Amino acid sequence: MSMNTSTIRKTFKYRLRPTPAQEVAIDRILMLCRHVYNAAVGERQAAWRMRGIAITYYQQKAELPDIKAAMPEYAEVHSQVLQDVVLRIDRAFQAFFQRIREGKTPGYPRFHGRDRYNSLTYPQFGNGATLDNGCLILSKIGRLAVRWSRPLEGTPKTVTISREADGWYVCFSCTDVPTQPLSLTGQETGIDLGLESFATLADGSQIANPRIFRVAEMNLKRAQRRVSRRKKGSKRCRKAIRLLAKAHLKVKRQRTDFHHKTALALVRQYDTVYHEDLQTANMLKNHHLAKSIADAG
Repeated sequence: MSMNTSTIRKTFKYRLRPTPAQEVAIDRILMLCRHVYNAAVGERQAAWRMRGIAITYYQQKAELPDIKAAMPEYAEVHSQVLQDVVLRIDRAFQAFFQRIREGKTPGYPRFHGRDRYNSLTYPQFGNGATLDNGCLILSKIGRLAVRWSRPLEGTPKTVTISREADGWYVCFSCTDVPTQPLSLTGQETGIDLGLESFATLADGSQIANPRIFRVAEMNLKRAQRRVSRRKKGSKRCRKAIRLLAKAHLKVKRQRTDFHHKTALALVRQYDTVYHEDLQTANMLKNHHLAKSIADAG
């Protein structure tokens, strides 16, 4: 690679095709990681409330071997995956203190239920997570098939396995990914974001607002009513919840796709784009427009 070629860090996301046995194994590892997360949050709370001391990341990390010795089931989890769980907690508390210093709503780190803990990370590619002949090999889980929707570029550094409404995904965080600079056009514009049209450019042209949530709202209401009619805890209720989650996930992906394609079209056409600094959190307090503002994203 040329020394003049600029590079960035980039994440590549792919669909996983685990076997039923592998899904059970990943689910169990997620459960064990969640238990460690909640126990570590509780330990920090108790230490501050009872003794007025703050427990550090390194103190909790040093306790992990003792946890494995006392509870052999945690041997099913790769050591660095457990270390990453403790690191997540430390980052959550650091962000909490940062928000306090900035005068924002603190948002104390919370305990996670089953549906709120959906990912695990191997922080060092090659140590617990490797690639072999197009397959992802994970320590304690096995060889997983990957749907390679695009080539993997750069040097993989971390591997994250995540659970979404429609299945399992893997994210590779890669360094040394070469950039692809666009040719200069000599054009510049300003954009005014709105609700009738998504954006109005300086020359008066408009980008239509697709109103993705409004279009899908009827289906979402129907899926929500289906969940409400089911008996809580039943198999039919869990199935209805999965269908509702998939419907919301589709809306999220449609909105993200629209935003990315619109932004790409603008940066390809213009060298400089000026836009207003909207405070959307304050705008959402208008209950007459909140749904439309959130729909525009």
